Amino acid sequence: MSISQIPQPIRDRMSLSRLGLFSLAALLCASVLLSLAVGSVRIPLADTIRILLGADPPQAQASWHDIIWQFRLPKALASTSAGAALAVSGLLIQTLFRNPLAGPSILGINAGAGLGVALAVLSGGIAEVANFPQMAILGDLGVALAASLGAIAATLVVLAVARQVRDSMTLLIFGVMFGYATTALVTTLLHFSVVEQTQAYLAWTFGSFAGVTWQQLEILLPVVIVGIAIAQTFAKPLNLLLQGENHALSLGLNVRRTRLGIIVSAATLAGCVTAFCGPIAFIGIAVPHLCRSIFQTLDRRLLIPAVTLMGAILALLADVVAQLPGSQAVLPLNAVTALVGAPIVSWLILKQRHVFR
Repeated sequence: MSISQIPQPIRDRMSLSRLGLFSLAALLCASVLLSLAVGSVRIPLADTIRILLGADPPQAQASWHDIIWQFRLPKALASTSAGAALAVSGLLIQTLFRNPLAGPSILGINAGAGLGVALAVLSGGIAEVANFPQMAILGDLGVALAASLGAIAATLVVLAVARQVRDSMTLLIFGVMFGYATTALVTTLLHFSVVEQTQAYLAWTFGSFAGVTWQQLEILLPVVIVGIAIAQTFAKPLNLLLQGENHALSLGLNVRRTRLGIIVSAATLAGCVTAFCGPIAFIGIAVPHLCRSIFQTLDRRLLIPAVTLMGAILALLADVVAQLPGSQAVLPLNAVTALVGAPIVSWLILKQRHVFR
């Protein structure tokens, strides 16, 4: 079918969708520049752009180059990739379970990552290494490795269960129970740990983009890009699952294989972000709701790129707020995302009776 044969209302809706995505992309670029310019050291936007283009900063402000390239740009890239990954992961899980309150933590992935970090940090190994400034990077990588192994272990458990059950609701309940059990183990470890180890673990649970280095981005960025690309390939199967698994089966969809692929993609995105940035709350739940409301569509072919851009934007803005520009104080990132995410979800639920299909 040629473009001229497409009905005018559909063409108008496609144009509005493209305009919406273009607007989100422009807002994302503006958010990145904002995150580079503001902070405890304010850098004029014009100078920020010149430094990014390779020009030297004013002689009196030679430190601006290092501030942007060594600290703020890695943090901005981490915020962008983490927000996009968590938002896409949330959309996949909400669609799979047909549950508007489902998020990346619903499968126990975040809990598994938390258990891995708890076992490493509370055992004293990483905490002792991190006390030596010259070996601080090893401590950071150790935390990321421990979280990755925990997330992978949790994913393997969920995948093993997914192969045995046919009902997504049963899998959802298992994920919640698995998360509770894992959290109970972490609480037990905290009870028997010393104060310094407990503080180290709690600092990780607050979530942060500031600790992600260029070396870690070499892992985080490719995983997120590949994970989102894989998620986009599931757009049509996700649309079929919206009508129910029985309807999807009647149309020839291999539901079990599709479900496993969605779980792998969602777990990879959420687990990698949790490993490097800590457990980031509410983005995975709030962003899909926000995009469905803005674009007025349930088509996953449009919603996946939309939540990718919106998740990145909200993560960048949350990090800017957490930094309290112009001061030395830093708020816990999860406190900011909850303050933003909870009102969004509450408003959308109150605004429309059928918040999800």
